[in-house]
Amino acid sequence: MKGLAEPVRDFPGKRWLVNLLRALHLVGVVGLGAGVLGDIPEARWIAFGMTAVVSGSIILALDGWSRPDYFHEYVGLAMAGKLILLGILLAWPAQRAVLFWLILVLSVLFAHAPASLRHATWLKRR
Repeated sequence: MKGLAEPVRDFPGKRWLVNLLRALHLVGVVGLGAGVLGDIPEARWIAFGMTAVVSGSIILALDGWSRPDYFHEYVGLAMAGKLILLGILLAWPAQRAVLFWLILVLSVLFAHAPASLRHATWLKRR
């Protein structure tokens, strides 16, 4: 399958950098969830939300840089969509709990979907 190819671009330490960014992303998501679901004042958890957005954006940029076809596959589309939803969550206080659960459920469903779906091409190159 074309989407499962090795990265086109790489650099020494990239795997460790992405792992560190994923750990930071999870810290951000857990802190964000605790704040949103625990009805804690925004000032006490907003840094966690920003950590999730920034780390997720860097991971997305690295994945797109590593494999130029990344954004032509459902995986790239889904990851970008999750970050957009996360940005909406931070900007829309009235719907934060609903958006948090939506992002979480979509993340799990997509992460555990078959590779044939995740790496299928939704945007054909010309």
